[in-house]
Amino acid sequence: MNNKEIIGLRRELHSKAELSNVEYTTASIIKNFIKGHNPTKIIEGIGGTGLAVVYEYPEKGKTITIRCELDALPIQEDTPMDYKSIYKGVSHKCGHDGHMAIVTSLVYWLKNSELNRGKVILLFQPAEETGEGAAKIMSDENYKKLKTDYVFALHNIPKEPLHSIILLESGFSAEVQSFIVKVKGKESHASEPENGINPALCMSEMVRLISKLNVTNPEESSFAILTPVHIIMGQESYGISPGRGELHYTIRTWSSEKMDSLKSTIKKILDETSEDHGIEYELKWLEYFPASKNDQESNIYVRRAAIENEYKITERKYPFKFGEDFGWYSQSTKTAMFGLGAGISTPALHNADYDFPDELIRTGYSMFKSIILNILEEK
Repeated sequence: MNNKEIIGLRRELHSKAELSNVEYTTASIIKNFIKGHNPTKIIEGIGGTGLAVVYEYPEKGKTITIRCELDALPIQEDTPMDYKSIYKGVSHKCGHDGHMAIVTSLVYWLKNSELNRGKVILLFQPAEETGEGAAKIMSDENYKKLKTDYVFALHNIPKEPLHSIILLESGFSAEVQSFIVKVKGKESHASEPENGINPALCMSEMVRLISKLNVTNPEESSFAILTPVHIIMGQESYGISPGRGELHYTIRTWSSEKMDSLKSTIKKILDETSEDHGIEYELKWLEYFPASKNDQESNIYVRRAAIENEYKITERKYPFKFGEDFGWYSQSTKTAMFGLGAGISTPALHNADYDFPDELIRTGYSMFKSIILNILEEK
């Protein structure tokens, strides 16, 4: 691997960060870099703006997909650096630039490897941050034709020892579902609220009852976090008793079963509360991230790679609370996602001062190389 060259790629990707579903320049940079490294083929536009880079070997064997993400976040980057994002309000504060660099670095080995069977797909997926990209990939006919046997991915994890490998037996990340409740009463003069239907009491009752559904202990299988993220009601006009409002929530659970149960309970709360207060409401579900599951066989390959490379292994008892649309692959394919410690002092993900540590590129490269070798060379 050409470390200097791949770090340069990472920093170029960082400087040209793009939001979900519009990662055209990002995909083009990756394609132009890889096409000189003898892939069997490059499939463009997969799942929207994505790329699938295929290395196919002479004999039939397993097909392995190594997946990373193309998109950045709507966060202003103020950290002084030579490769600062050139786009106002858009930056790589989740480390997807580093994930892309890791997956791209595999071409140095794949183009000259002595593998003689199977197929390796380097998948550059759009729109992970909005939960759309993986679902679009899975429904894309070009992806279906690749007939992959395994999908592997990693995510850098700040506040964990640098280069450590974080293993999770059952799953990597939470099931996440967001929703909006729009309520409609009736406006009136603020001096005569009895002539209208102010939604404030109804909304506050909804918040109170929904808060009772929280199960905050992550070691419980019934774990659930229901977070109100945005509330709107009325306007800054002190002569008007408002008639409309909105509640915005995000829910996190460990399983689809728990999520479905919560959704049913929330609907019941909204029905009963709105009826009690004479309020109409509209419920909209959005930004769904299915829980990502690690199957036992795939996890064994990840563990073996960490041991072979002598990386420190951290056993995590329960998934990460954040959403990760890798769960779409888990629904129909053998999958495993692991954490890569990004350093105890590294700022947290989605913080404005976060930057992916370049020294992690070689660690991720070594892990994926070992996983591929152990599957494709297995007798």
